[in-house]
Amino acid sequence: MPLHPEIAAFIAALPAPPGGPLDPAALRAAEEAHVTPEGERRPLHAVADTTARTASGDVPVRIYTPTAADRHGLLVYFHGGAFFLGSLETHDHVARSLAAETGLKVVSVGYRRAPEAPFPAGLDDCHAVVRWAAAEGGRLLGWDGATLAVAGDSSGGNFAAAVAAGAYDEGFGGITHQILYYPSLDLDFDTDRYPSLRENAVGYGLETAGLAPFNAFYLDSGADPADPLVSPVKRADLAGLPPALVVTAEFDPLRDEGELYARRLREAGVPAVVRRVAGANHGFVQNFPHIPEFREVFAATRDFLAGH
Repeated sequence: MPLHPEIAAFIAALPAPPGGPLDPAALRAAEEAHVTPEGERRPLHAVADTTARTASGDVPVRIYTPTAADRHGLLVYFHGGAFFLGSLETHDHVARSLAAETGLKVVSVGYRRAPEAPFPAGLDDCHAVVRWAAAEGGRLLGWDGATLAVAGDSSGGNFAAAVAAGAYDEGFGGITHQILYYPSLDLDFDTDRYPSLRENAVGYGLETAGLAPFNAFYLDSGADPADPLVSPVKRADLAGLPPALVVTAEFDPLRDEGELYARRLREAGVPAVVRRVAGANHGFVQNFPHIPEFREVFAATRDFLAGH
């Protein structure tokens, strides 16, 4: 099907990008300016900011409690933003929807970002918060001791996959699921690597030519695209990793690397579900969650968690 008409109209109205180098501070400020006012956000039983005191240092987190139940499963969520954008605020609505639709308590992670915090600072924060949630969850978070999922969109999906792999390598088997929304799993942007890099190169919001400059802050901070912790799809052996839900967008340059990751998981004996969303582009979970057919992704996430 064609690109959803609301997305097509939005893209057509976008101004031309400014010339010159990208300015992280200006781009972050522009993102934050569009955050929904607190009083208009989706209500939950409780939302609270706190600090996770971890081996990586003090990491700000926001806890979303969907109901008044004493115990919940946990979902640790890593926001997207090309490793230098995004925040607890810009992705607050995503975390709220995850909590409301899945019934899990969501821990959204305010990890350190490039370029101010070089690789692997942000990844270390995400990994440390998962370990903190497992260690302190019963006492501080009302964790039921069962579900401990990791989830992320775009670069946050990269972190979710990398955290799942790193935890496995350390012998930590507590992560039960990995949920990746249009993940950025291969930071080698050679356009011959995946057909979607050519098919969706221009005109769909995120453009193939923009991948390198937008990820440059992360790569220039020391992240090597050949390292499986930077490009999780390059991991040689995916056996033993948690079951995965990989949601891709039809008109996303990154579509095929996400689907390859799921295919390789299945080949390694790991249950993996792919849901390609027709008419969608990169970022639709964050930018267009009000469109009914896109909002169904949260129900699919609930069903995946219940079924695995």
